[in-house]
Amino acid sequence: MRRRWAIWLMLGWAAAVPSAFAQEAEKATEKPESFAEKHELELKWVNFLMLAGVLGYLIGKHAGPFFAARSSSIRKDLEESEQKRQEADARAAAVDARLANLEQEIAALRGESQAEAKAENDLMAQHTAGELAKIQSHAEQEIASAGKAARMELKRYSAQLAVELAERKIRARMTPDTQDALVRGYVRDLK
Repeated sequence: MRRRWAIWLMLGWAAAVPSAFAQEAEKATEKPESFAEKHELELKWVNFLMLAGVLGYLIGKHAGPFFAARSSSIRKDLEESEQKRQEADARAAAVDARLANLEQEIAALRGESQAEAKAENDLMAQHTAGELAKIQSHAEQEIASAGKAARMELKRYSAQLAVELAERKIRARMTPDTQDALVRGYVRDLK
């Protein structure tokens, strides 16, 4: 605080000294008339010092907190910008790492998808083979069943034809004498 005062006073003195010497030189050639004119330079210095003191006091009172607040604000902004820069660097590093591993990830995904496709194809082939086996087994059962039904139908038809043929032969050989002999044999068996 005192340092600032000293700086302000030195600046004011440096600005006032050349003009004061110029005025003193002019007055040396003239004759002084009154006390005010004779001590005009001293009065100006007193006036200047009072003005400089008041200005220094006001500046010292208000400038310190203003500059401290401004310095704090700048420091805070610098810290925030540093933090944001570090976050951006971290994000950029993460993106770079992802890009570096991207080819490996793509190759891994391709390998996984090919393995999944192969597994799915194998599963489909097994499922298809199972379904074909079921269909073949069912077809064989149906063929066997149809064969049995055809054989039974053939046996029934053969039996029917044999019975019809036997009936025709019997009818062809049946005479009234043969009929009488059969009836007599039947009645005898009943007794």
